[in-house]
Parts: sequence; C-alpha cells; structure tokens
Amino acid sequence: MAAYWPYFALILILVLLYLAERRHRAFVTRLEENVLATLLAAITVISFAQVVMRYGFNSGWGGALELTRILFAWMILFGMSYGLKTGLHLGVDALIRTLPHRAFRVVALFGALTGLLYAGILLSSDWLQIFGANSKGGAVFYWHRFFKAGIGLDDLRYPMFMQEWFGMQDRVQRWIAYIILPVGLALLAYRSVEAFIQIWTGKRELVIAGHEAEELVAENKDVLKD
Repeated sequence: MAAYWPYFALILILVLLYLAERRHRAFVTRLEENVLATLLAAITVISFAQVVMRYGFNSGWGGALELTRILFAWMILFGMSYGLKTGLHLGVDALIRTLPHRAFRVVALFGALTGLLYAGILLSSDWLQIFGANSKGGAVFYWHRFFKAGIGLDDLRYPMFMQEWFGMQDRVQRWIAYIILPVGLALLAYRSVEAFIQIWTGKRELVIAGHEAEELVAENKDVLKD
C-alpha cells in the first residue's frame, strides 16, 4: 500500500485544482502564467549572471548549469498542460477540417483521448499489462525510487546555513527536482479530460491551434507590398 501513496497525492492535487478552478478559474490561470514567467526569468537571470561571472571575473557557480537544466524541464513539463488548457499547442488540421462535422468532432475527441493516453502511459505503464504488453514503471515509479533512496543531485547543494541549522545533507535530493515529472503528467491528463469534455459539449473545437498559422499568413499577406 505504501507504494501507492504518490498516486493518491496526485489525485488530491487534481481534486484541489478542480475545486479551485470552479471558484477562481481566472486566478488559477494567472498563477500558472506567473509560475511559467518566473521559471523563464530565473533561467535568463542565472544564465546571464553566469556569463558575466565567467568572462568578467573568471569565476562562476558550479551548480548553475544543472539548475537551469532543471528549471527548463520544469517549464516544459508544467507548461504542456497550460498549453493544452489555453489551446496553444500547434498542429496541422488541414485534413480533418475537410471532414463532415460529425466525423470532425469524433477526430477531435480522439485527439483529446490520445493526450490522456500519453499522460497515462508515461505516469505508469503497468496497466498496459492487461492488454498483454510487457511494460512496467513510469514517472511515478521513477520518482518514488529516488524519494526512497534520497540520492542527491550532481552539483546543486544546500546553503551552508541550512546544512548546519537543519542537519540536511549537502546535496539537494533528486526527488525534489524530479517531482515535476509525475505532477506535470498528472496535470496533462487532467487538461486532456477537460479538453475532451469541452469538445463534447461544443465549447471547444480541437486540442490544438492548427489554424493559427493560416490566420497569421492571412493577416500579414500585404505587409511586404509597400
């Protein structure tokens, strides 16, 4: 039973997100945008500071590269659910838009289901064994192993005062950095279900913004004429 607690924790996060969005959806959206903006700003500031330290003072922080790599991964894994929620993912919809309306809706619903399937397989592929697949593991299993082992990252270390005051190990645990793997995929699964319901009820056409490029071309076709 102990191995299943991460799944219950993810379900609790999604339930709390659902309840929060029912009352304050705009606030949740702003919070997501602020998280992504903060991650991007942190990557920019750390990278710039590291360049200045390297070339200006022949110095630098040894953990900067690892931290920016982790922040970039967080931005991607957190941002993919936000992109699905707001319809920012680009896709090619030229073929499916030639289909009759009913067939178009079926394909659109299937697209939302594939997002859920993708997230579900990456979260845990054990359930595929009921279909005869030889698969096991996934993001939850991967993260839980690091949580139990307590292995530290390569270069990121806790500040000395934290090590002295709280008796922490010197290196930041990997499970802290990797927690975005199960959380990001759980959010993607949630947004895929949300998109499916929105398409089913007619509040949304697709999970992608496939027509965006066509609209941009149409809006700017006369820009270079002058």
